[in-house]
Amino acid sequence: MGLGKWIAGSLGWITLGPLGGILGFLIGAMLDSASDDAPADRQQDYSANANSAQGDRNSFLLTLLALAAYIIKADGRIMHSEMELVRAFLRDNFGEQAKQQGNDILLKIFDEEKRMGRERFRQTIRQSCSEATRHLDYGGRLQLMDFLVMIAKADGKVESAEIAALKELAGWLQVPAQQVDSMLHLNGTCADDDYKVLGVSPQATDEELKRAYRKLALEHHPDRVAKLGEDVRRAAEKKFQEINAAKERIWKARGL
Repeated sequence: MGLGKWIAGSLGWITLGPLGGILGFLIGAMLDSASDDAPADRQQDYSANANSAQGDRNSFLLTLLALAAYIIKADGRIMHSEMELVRAFLRDNFGEQAKQQGNDILLKIFDEEKRMGRERFRQTIRQSCSEATRHLDYGGRLQLMDFLVMIAKADGKVESAEIAALKELAGWLQVPAQQVDSMLHLNGTCADDDYKVLGVSPQATDEELKRAYRKLALEHHPDRVAKLGEDVRRAAEKKFQEINAAKERIWKARGL
């Protein structure tokens, strides 16, 4: 029996109580199934380094799935496009079996929400965010919020209830609400969107723009989430490129 499920299960009890223990066990099993297909020398390395290699990553994945469920249900509906985005993330990075297991985890969370009631479930999610701030550094929490924003945008529009839920989670994760506004305007269609990505007004001076960009670039640099895995780092790199694209459009318009 692989170690991943037990490590993740133990971590789950820390982050979400009994619900987290169940979900953490399932995530660990998902990671174990991926490692079972690896060559023997890699499997040995996985076992030898499980504690150090899995801790932060399992915490990230467990929290992501729990908070994804919260965002998906924020407007009272379970949208296929939002579910599919989560499934695609799991499939692309862990394989087809992981996609199905992740889908099962989300359905279990939805069932648990019905059993607990929305307000009690909300407090459980708040507890999860509080614990996540202990296990994940700021860069990891920023990337977590970026995934949640992507889920909210998956159906082509972000409802006011979803924005409220995103900012609520950001507050619990100790991430400024301004970061949510910035992420929501990535890949925007007008100059105002680009300014909102940088978190400044179109009336900002060139020096204010440069200062805002430097701060944002440092906070979102892909190296800050490298320990969470190559897949998470690639996602951070894509977001970093989108931030740079917004910056370049502003710089070009201003002749900088």
